[in-house]
Amino acid sequence: MPRYSPTVRRRRLSLELRRLRESVGLTASQAAKQLEWDTSKITRMERNEWKRPNPRDIKDLLDLYRVDDQERREALVELARQSRQKGWWAAHDDLLGSGTYIGLEAEASAIRTFQLGVVPGLLQTAQYAEAITRGSGITDGEDVARRVAIRIERQKILEGERAPRLWAVIDEAALVRPVGGQAVMQAQIEHLIDVGQRLDNVDVQVLPLSAGAHAGLAGHFVLLEFQDDPGVVYVESATDGLYLETADDLRRYSLLYDHVHASALSVQQSRDYMKKMLR
Repeated sequence: MPRYSPTVRRRRLSLELRRLRESVGLTASQAAKQLEWDTSKITRMERNEWKRPNPRDIKDLLDLYRVDDQERREALVELARQSRQKGWWAAHDDLLGSGTYIGLEAEASAIRTFQLGVVPGLLQTAQYAEAITRGSGITDGEDVARRVAIRIERQKILEGERAPRLWAVIDEAALVRPVGGQAVMQAQIEHLIDVGQRLDNVDVQVLPLSAGAHAGLAGHFVLLEFQDDPGVVYVESATDGLYLETADDLRRYSLLYDHVHASALSVQQSRDYMKKMLR
């Protein structure tokens, strides 16, 4: 699976356009006026609220922002072209909406996830994913099958030359809840043990119930880090997801993750603990 995401390219382009505008001392309204555009057009670009960047628009902005270096110009225009492509998840827009999270996940260099009630999607077996999907109230067989297939497709990022580093802290409650029944849970726990042993880039830790109150009780979250771009915190809710990108948010959730991580068993202790659960 190619480690390429139009979502990340588009986000990178948005950040770069804002930096360039600020470097020449123009406000969004001043830039828009010189190009005879509506101010909201530039605002949407810089907030990454656009679908398919137009390379012609990018060239006009680069002229306005006095970017003369030909290599840099070509790189940014190419970024716009790449941003116009569609990721594999676009074929499932009817189920995923914008697919923003999958687009970010697809090119993350590191993923730190904490889960309270369920096993992380990147580590679920197909049978567990099906049980979770049906448990959420989705009963149409075709929809269930497609959602499970999407989840399994996402997991391909964990293997290959550019696979991300994954740290997964899972609350024990997610492992003792009999999702799909005993056989499904046994296979799921065996899978967690296997993936952690087989893939050097994956660490799985269990936060035992005996830890009592801990920093993650407010809910699960994911920290996504990128090689060339600022990180993102994803906080999932029952109806939608929240994306946090400020430096303060990243620091706050990184510290929160450190506390959760410290409360969890070590990787080896977690592996032994899960083997004991199976017995």
